[in-house]
Amino acid sequence: MTGAITDELLGSAAAADPYPIYAGLREHAPVHWSERHRAWLVTRYADVAAAFADKALSNDRVRPVLERRRAAGEPDAAPGAGERVLAMMADWMVVTDPPAHTRLRRLAAGAFKGQRISAMDARITALVDELLDGLMGRTGPLDLIAEVAYPLPATVIATMLGAAPEDRDRFREWSDELALVAFGAGGDARADRHERALAGLREMDAYFRELVARRRAEPGEDMLSALIAGREGTDALDDDELVGMCALLLFAGHETTTNSIANGTLALLHHPEQLARLRAEPELRDAAVEELLRYDGPIKVLNRWVVGETSLGGRTISPGERVHLVLGAANRDPERFADPDVLDLARSPNPHIAFGKGIHACIGAQLARTETRIAIARIVERLPRLELAAEPEWKDALASRAMEQLWVYPEGRP
Repeated sequence: MTGAITDELLGSAAAADPYPIYAGLREHAPVHWSERHRAWLVTRYADVAAAFADKALSNDRVRPVLERRRAAGEPDAAPGAGERVLAMMADWMVVTDPPAHTRLRRLAAGAFKGQRISAMDARITALVDELLDGLMGRTGPLDLIAEVAYPLPATVIATMLGAAPEDRDRFREWSDELALVAFGAGGDARADRHERALAGLREMDAYFRELVARRRAEPGEDMLSALIAGREGTDALDDDELVGMCALLLFAGHETTTNSIANGTLALLHHPEQLARLRAEPELRDAAVEELLRYDGPIKVLNRWVVGETSLGGRTISPGERVHLVLGAANRDPERFADPDVLDLARSPNPHIAFGKGIHACIGAQLARTETRIAIARIVERLPRLELAAEPEWKDALASRAMEQLWVYPEGRP
């Protein structure tokens, strides 16, 4: 039974609604070895939370794949596009362990201070309203992702880094190319995905190096200038690390925020009583965002590599193996959340782990929350007759929870 369940995790049915499959795994095989994924699938909240704190589970998850690919190649052959993509990503903060991770996160933390993100509320609200202005009076249907959820994060990131607003389309293209590799978006069958990602990475690398040089010469009030200025004693981020930080902010901030806004809006449209409640009680918006992240968050799975023998859920896990922490399953665990399949915008407490937990919790989580909160609040307020035009098609990806489009009638069905 469990073999059939895990084999469905990458199928179209699982992409559309993975939660019944997660429930089956939680009940019958909460820590299960999947031959299909060559990984342990961990689905209970308590086990996933424990895994985040387990030093035997490494977040340095790009380097082992790179080393394995190199070992399998011809000794004298030039590295392929896949190896070159992974080599460029291997030192990003999000895929490193202490002490390297500790140093990078400490130096980056100042640029992510709460007051800096909070100061962006007015700017983000203006950006959302500008995008929604373009929907007014249109009878639809239109794709809310293409119109709002997709362009917003790219524009915010460009603003934060001190880049020209007109460069946001380039940011979006680079993020999409990286998603082909990092999340398998579009399916693994796309044979050119590494070549496309490599081309995007090279363009992005050159762009950010030029931007770093410009900000070193002419600092501004942007986050990149703060990253350049941030130091502890004689330690500071070098140009390679600054470029990696920019790339990470671009990729992680764009993909996850787009999904958070789109998934949250869809959940509200599927639950009109909760949508009506949010319109009647706008003070619920902060709690609503947390519940929408728990209910159908942007990331389904986070990966870890095993570097020392450990135990999860009574199963022994050995060095060299891989672990998939299934956040989507943990956030619907009935042992942690009452009525977990019910959307309750006033749920409290709500200790979801949509952004991870522990030392590797998403450093940009506050920014993602801010963008999602403002976008959904403005959509709810300014589009009172918003209606779903068609059920979405979901991307067939193991790690991300993402739609292809979200077709809606902004002014209600004609």
